[in-house]
Amino acid sequence: MKLRFVFFSLLLILLQAQAKLNIIVSIPPEKYFVEQIAKDHAQVTVMVPPGSSPHTYEPKASQMRAVGDADLYFAIGVEFERAWLPRFRSQNPNLTIVDLSRAVQKIPMTGGHEKHGEQHTSGDEHGHEEHGLDPHIWLSVRNVRKMAPLIEKTLESKDPAHAAEYRKNLADFDKSLQTLDQQIQKILSPLPKGSAFMVMHPSWGYFARDYGLRQMPVEIEGKAPKPRQLMQLIDAAKKAKIRAIFVQPEFSDKSARLLAEELRVPVLKISPLAENWSDTLLRLSRALAGEQRP
Repeated sequence: MKLRFVFFSLLLILLQAQAKLNIIVSIPPEKYFVEQIAKDHAQVTVMVPPGSSPHTYEPKASQMRAVGDADLYFAIGVEFERAWLPRFRSQNPNLTIVDLSRAVQKIPMTGGHEKHGEQHTSGDEHGHEEHGLDPHIWLSVRNVRKMAPLIEKTLESKDPAHAAEYRKNLADFDKSLQTLDQQIQKILSPLPKGSAFMVMHPSWGYFARDYGLRQMPVEIEGKAPKPRQLMQLIDAAKKAKIRAIFVQPEFSDKSARLLAEELRVPVLKISPLAENWSDTLLRLSRALAGEQRP
């Protein structure tokens, strides 16, 4: 009888060690971050699928059911979380929710008219109301280096049996992030400090900050520019010698194409929400440096 008890106890420990953590993240890049540290010890599901906006997304019934079975939810401070995280808690009282954005110091959104060099602190139609702070924190290698230890600490607390592996994976991931940062710096090194690049939606503020660049959004406080504002943007873009306008598939690019036609520059699509996060940053860097188009 005692031997049977010991056998079943060991079997239970073995099964627990082999069980994967069931994790949900808000956006695809987070899946990449978590998997770099968790490796085979987690099953990671993305809440906002590619092509959808994390500002206005509404989870499907099947996703709500998945929340009920999840162990962990890694939030990142995007807009839809404000309305839905409380519902996720109600759906699964045992769900551990960790907001990765708490590891990062946010900066103001760049949403004003570039001619005046303003950074507006009011909210916009896409939901940037957190005192005008930029929610796109994942588009900075240096920000991710700050978020990664929080991911590791959370995984370790939930699954102490694999703590040593998580710590090693974090160290390896951090080395790869340092290498990526150096690669981007090298690619962008020919550009003069303060060089401007034009985007439809101002998602790249942290990237611009990290590498001494200047983001010029086509949107004016989250809205498409009016005719007079469009003319001012054209003048500003010519003075800044803009070579391309970057748009993302999640938002309309109508205004960007009007500008591009006037400026005779290409409109290049690149998604800040792509799961192949490191490739996205490298593609943008090479496009800015004139090496290739995204």
